[in-house]
Amino acid sequence: MATITVDPRYTVNAVSVTRDPESWVLPTVLFSSSCILIGALWDISWHMTIGRDSLWSPPHLLEQFGAAAAGITCGVYVLWLTFAAPEDARARTVRFWGFRGPFGAWVCIWGAFAMIASLPFDNWWHNAYGLDVEILSPPHAVLMTGIGGIQIGAALFALAAQNRADAARRRRYGWAFTYAYGVLILMFALGGYEYIAYANEWHRSGFYVIAACLFPFLLAGVARASRLRWPATAAAATYMGLMLATTWILQLFPAEPKLAPIYNRVDHMVPLAFPLVLIAPALIIDLLHSKFGDRADWKLAALIGITFVAAMLAVHWPFGEFMLSPAARNFFFASDQWPYMYRMDEWRHEFWRMDARLEDFLRGIGLAVVYGIISARIGLGWGNWTRRVMR
Repeated sequence: MATITVDPRYTVNAVSVTRDPESWVLPTVLFSSSCILIGALWDISWHMTIGRDSLWSPPHLLEQFGAAAAGITCGVYVLWLTFAAPEDARARTVRFWGFRGPFGAWVCIWGAFAMIASLPFDNWWHNAYGLDVEILSPPHAVLMTGIGGIQIGAALFALAAQNRADAARRRRYGWAFTYAYGVLILMFALGGYEYIAYANEWHRSGFYVIAACLFPFLLAGVARASRLRWPATAAAATYMGLMLATTWILQLFPAEPKLAPIYNRVDHMVPLAFPLVLIAPALIIDLLHSKFGDRADWKLAALIGITFVAAMLAVHWPFGEFMLSPAARNFFFASDQWPYMYRMDEWRHEFWRMDARLEDFLRGIGLAVVYGIISARIGLGWGNWTRRVMR
């Protein structure tokens, strides 16, 4: 198995940074990662509106364009660093198979390979087993792994640039890193979409358990690693902004189903559900982190886990009732818009899989708090490590 090693002949200078292609590589990688997630949102909407279409459907092309752009850009950067870069630029690299590149660039390259490989796998899967309506089918799992690689690689790329930068440029790279983390939050939200996205789920304890597993890790991690003042809030706002922009834009385009059976007539692209209001717990996490700083990580994790669940309950319990009401059935909130293959009935306006007893709900909320604390503690540990990333 190949190993990644750091060349001991070089040391990283946190202030002096050679003028090299990094000035355009990082923005290109961030743009590519955004294209991939927007393409994924579009692809899900495409399946809900039109059905299984050509391998060369526009959403697939956008996703693969993003993968190819990230992979090729990072590949070219690795070649430049290996064969043409001065030694102080190579100081920011790790070595793999004799080539040199930032760790984030390597992760992006591996993610691009996985994404491109998933496309024929997905096409074969549909030809063999027909249309799937689940996000986490095997080919989609490979796709999500590749998407995750590019998102994590983009975040590590921006993180290393932030950690090396002088004071004049640290804020700019801090924004790049926080934006990359916001896109990463969007990817995690898509991974759990079937269980947490719809307001019909927001009155059951299982929703809060899943949310507590996924998001404190990310929000605590970015709060610890970023050099901005409100990093978790900014990352959550990035996630919500991308989701809302895609939701509003998709509704503008007419479309109709092309694959039977058709139970629900639609005449425009079906948008994804309104995003989770993660900006509420993110704001509290930023406030807690600014108070405790780098001290008492377990105590901070406990407070984050408790307040995360409390904030999610305070916001999503009443907001869920609103989203199921006629008041939310409009362009802005995009409520009550369903895929063409669903039979329309009263289930659309009801809460799903409710806990049978109050004791069951409280037990589930307690479990969510425990998972939230563990998730936050792992996130703080991850943030501690990422603050030392320089390559």
